[in-house]
Amino acid sequence: MLSRLFLFLAFAATAVAAKVDAQKAANTVILDEHGVQNLRIETVEAEETTFEETVFALGRIEAIPSRRAVVASRIPGRIVEIKATLGDVVETGAEVARLESRQPGDPPPSVWLKALRGGLVTDSQARLGEPVEPDKVLLEITDLGEVHAIARVPEPLAGRLKPGDLAHIRVSALPDETFDGELLRFGTAADRESGTLDAIYRLPNAALRLRPGMRAEFSIVLGKREGVVSVPRVALQGEASNRFVYVADFDLKNAFVKAPVQIGTINDRFVEITGGLLPGDQVVTRGAYALAFAGKGSVSLKEALDAAHGHEHAEDGSELPAGGKAAKGGHAHEHEGAEEHGASPLLLLSLASNGVLLVLLIVASLRGRKAVSPEPAR
Repeated sequence: MLSRLFLFLAFAATAVAAKVDAQKAANTVILDEHGVQNLRIETVEAEETTFEETVFALGRIEAIPSRRAVVASRIPGRIVEIKATLGDVVETGAEVARLESRQPGDPPPSVWLKALRGGLVTDSQARLGEPVEPDKVLLEITDLGEVHAIARVPEPLAGRLKPGDLAHIRVSALPDETFDGELLRFGTAADRESGTLDAIYRLPNAALRLRPGMRAEFSIVLGKREGVVSVPRVALQGEASNRFVYVADFDLKNAFVKAPVQIGTINDRFVEITGGLLPGDQVVTRGAYALAFAGKGSVSLKEALDAAHGHEHAEDGSELPAGGKAAKGGHAHEHEGAEEHGASPLLLLSLASNGVLLVLLIVASLRGRKAVSPEPAR
C-alpha cells in the first residue's frame, strides 16, 4: 500500500512539474544576439531598496529675484558701442555698452556702462545710436546659477510638507534629466480659484540649462520605506489586472521569461513588487515593451536547451526518454540522474516535499495502528 502511495505522489509531482515547465516554455522569449542588440535589451537586479512615497504636481522654473540686475546710465546721451546683447553671458564689472554724453566736445565725452552682476543677458533694450535717458533700462542681467522651481500644490498637501523636503523635478525641454530640489518656503497667498499654494524649491543650475518660464513636473517626496523590493517603472508591462515583467532566464542565454507580479505603490521612477519576484532576479527594463510583442523570439526552445545542456531535447523543450530520438533525428541520450540531465529545480522541490509528506503519512499510519490495537487479555 505504501509503495502505491509513493508511486502516486511521485507521479503527481512529475505531472505538476511538467505542467509548470510547459507554462514557462509558453511564456519564454528566446532571442539570438542580433535580436538582443536590435531590441537594446537592458536588465537590472531586483533588490531591496529605500522606496519613496511621492505625489505629482505641476509648476514652472523662475529666476531668483535677488539675482537680477539692470544696466542703465546716470547721464543722458546716446549709445555708440554695444559689447553684450540678448543671450550673452557676462562677468561682473564687464563693459557692456559705451554711452556718448550730450556735453559739447570734439569728440564729445563718453562713458562705459558696466555690469553690476555677472550672468545671462535676459533682456536688451539697447540700440546703437539710440538716445538714452537716465530712467531707461538698457540691459537686464540674471544670474541663473541657481533658480527657483515653483510647484502649485493643493492646500491639504501643503500641510504635509516642511522646509528641507525633497522633490524630483523634470522639465519638458530636458526629458532625459531629473533635478533634485529642496523646499525653501511657501508662497505668500493661496490661489482661491484652484485651491493651490506655491511651494518654492531651490534648484542648482550650474550648466545654465534651466531657464525662467520652463514648465516643470514635480514628484514631491512625502516619505520613505526601507527594505522594499522594487523595479524601474519601465519594466512593468500589462494592464492593471494583469501586470507582469520579463526576467532573464538563469539557465538559457538570451532567454526572457514572462513573470506575473503583484504590485504595491508606484512613484515617479519605481514600482513596488509585493509578489512574483525574488531579490537577485534580473528584470528587463529597456526593451521590455518590445518583448511583449516578440512572440517566441528568433530561437526555438529546443535549440536553446540543446546548446545549453549539450544534448538533444524534444520540440517542446522536455527531456527525451531513455532510448528516444529527437523529433528531427539524432541519437538517443541516456540519463543517469537528475544532475546529469538538468532536472527542473521545481521537480526536485516537489519530490522532496512529497518525500516529507510520505514520511508524515507513514508516521501517522503507525500511530493510528498503535491506537486501535486490542489490549492484551488479563
